[in-house]
Formats: sequence, C-alpha cells, structure tokens
Amino acid sequence: MPLANYASHPEQTRGRRHAEHLAQEGTKNQDSRSAFQRDRDRIVHSTAFRRLVYKTQVFLNHEGDLFRTRMTHSLEVAQLARSIARALQLNEDLVEAIALAHDLGHTPFGHAGQDALHDCMKDHGGFEHNLQSLRVVDTLEERYPAFDGLNLCFETREGILKHCSAANARALEAIEPGGVGARFLNRSSPSLEAQLCNIADEIAYNAHDIDDGVRSGLLSWEQLQELPLFDRYHRETLEAYPALKTPRPDGSFDRRLLFESIRRMLSAQVFDVIAASRARIEAAAPQNALQVRQLPVLIAASDEMQQMSAQIKRFLLSNLYRHPQVMQTTQEAQAMVRGLFARYVAQPALMPSRAAPAHDAAGAAQHAQARNTPRRVADYIAGMTDRFATKEHARLACTA
Repeated sequence: MPLANYASHPEQTRGRRHAEHLAQEGTKNQDSRSAFQRDRDRIVHSTAFRRLVYKTQVFLNHEGDLFRTRMTHSLEVAQLARSIARALQLNEDLVEAIALAHDLGHTPFGHAGQDALHDCMKDHGGFEHNLQSLRVVDTLEERYPAFDGLNLCFETREGILKHCSAANARALEAIEPGGVGARFLNRSSPSLEAQLCNIADEIAYNAHDIDDGVRSGLLSWEQLQELPLFDRYHRETLEAYPALKTPRPDGSFDRRLLFESIRRMLSAQVFDVIAASRARIEAAAPQNALQVRQLPVLIAASDEMQQMSAQIKRFLLSNLYRHPQVMQTTQEAQAMVRGLFARYVAQPALMPSRAAPAHDAAGAAQHAQARNTPRRVADYIAGMTDRFATKEHARLACTA
C-alpha cells in the first residue's frame, strides 16, 4: 500500500547528524534499504537493544520467566504500531524503528530504578528515560568508527524523545538548533508516526500489565470485571465460548479466557484509534508531513476510549503498581540503585574504564571531574540489566 502524502517519506528525511557515504539514502539504494529501514536494523543490532531482554516492566527479572520485559514490551508496541500505520498509510518502517528504540534508555528494575536514579541525579540535571534513550542512540552506543551513537535519522530520534522537560529541551536546542528539542519549546507536533508510537505504547502497557498482574496472582478476575472495557470483552468472550466459564478442579480459570478477553480488548482499541485518527486527519487535511507539525495531535483514540483507558491506568496504579508485594521489591530495587550510584560517584575507578570520567592529557580539574562523574555514573547504571545490577551491588557490598 502506498504511503499517504502526510506520512513520513524516507526520501524526504531531514537526515542524520553525521554525514555518511551512502548511495542515495532515502530511496532504493545498493542494499535496497530506505533510511528508516536502516535505522531499524541499527537499533536491532545495538547493545542497548539486546539488554532489554533482561530489563523488566513491573516484576523483577528473577520473579518469573514469563513476565514482560522491556524487550517483549518493545516488540508488542512495534506490532501494534505497524498494524495501525498500515491502516492509516503511514510509514511502517519508521514506526517500527521508533517502537523498538523508545525504551533503550530505561534503567534496570523498571520505573522503580528510574525514580531512584532521578532522585540521585536531582542536583545534576535529573534523569529522564526518554532523554536517556536519545542519549543512547546519539552518544553511548559504540559501534561505528566514524561517529558515536547510531547516527539515526531525525525522524527516528524525534519519535524516541516522547517527553522532554523545558530545561532539557533548551539544552538540546543549544547543541542542535531546530533539532529534536525544538518542538517542546515551540509547541509544534511530531510526525504522525511518532504520535502513533506514543499511543501504541499506552495500549500495550495496559494490556500486558493486566496479563502479568493476573499471572502473578496480584489481580483477581473479580477486580478486572470492575473495568468497563475489560468486562465488555470478558462477557463477549464467554458468550462466544461458554465452556470457558467453568473453573478447573483447582478453582482456576482456563487462561484462554484471559487471553481472548485481552485480545478482543486490544483489537477494539486498535480499531478505535484507526477510526478516530482517520476522522481527525480527514478533517485537518494535511497535505504533507510538514503541515502535520503545525496541527494539533491527530493520532489518538476517541474520547470514550480515552476515558476507559484512563480507568485502566488508575486501576493498575492502585491495584498492581502499588500492591504491597510490588512495593516491597520496588523499595529493594531503589535501594540497590542508590547504593550503586553512591559507590561509583565516590569511587569512579570501580566502573570500567570506558564508563569512568575521561581525563585530558593535562589532567582534568577537580570541579570538572565532579561535574562529569554523576552523569557518567547514571549512564553506566541505566545501561545495566536487572541481574547485572543485582550482582554488582552484591559484589561491591562484599568488598566494602
């Protein structure tokens, strides 16, 4: 299916930060890949992407083999985003690249690790995982001799930076005028592909956290039926497959009841986003991707679906994310991050040489080292997997 005129066309990319000697990038070149396809491939082959398999969402890595990880979440977001992009004639390769890269900067231990690292960095510029994901692809990946990072296209980098504080946006603007930080200052919109990845991220979160919550035993069927959106498709599933209503001898329900209910709920949200977004696009009638940036956000669910999605978020916050069992592991994880941060800042030599603060030939001044060390430490900790952070914390505690 051809791309719509308002989609992001690879031949019209704003390009990369560093010039590369590529044969007519953006069109069909010597290896048949477009600019956005090359971005996707670079992300998949990156070290940070491989680490996502051992970074968790809600439950820590050692708590079970079947709970979602950042890797499986990113793949689910990519699948949802591509399905919607295809229906709206948007660029599937770009949405896949953004979806696969959007969590590269997440810390170990999910949001617990992020909150702890942000607290540690409060006097050093803070920590934002979206900005860290951009930092990973712009600077921290070391794969190419000619430049740091992955040197991704502007459109991919823009989509990765989902949120950004005004202070960080100004800092980005100072380094890259008119770049990925500009829209947070001039209040313009990102590409439709970036908008799409934002909502696919939210849809995936709600669905898989319900699944993991039930799998863990922290959420019950009775609680889920308080959610209008879930209850609608739970009832629909039972009408279609009444045999699933009968509990097993041990009192549990066939997991296919949960899977089918969630599948139908996901499908309903996808179809809703497609219909609502198509209506907004038709009403706004953008003629090209540039005009999209001057318009309000066009990719979104209907008002009714947004309200039901918000109900799910509030429900998960109260009943899963703040569950005593989750809170206990959250506190333990945060203590590990804080302990690692304090130890590395005090003794940077404990980190690998590539992560330790750099020294120039004359020797950096003490104040420059002090300013540089916390960010290097944050970079190092953010790149850790759950199990490496746990082992490293134990190792350092043993040698204290």
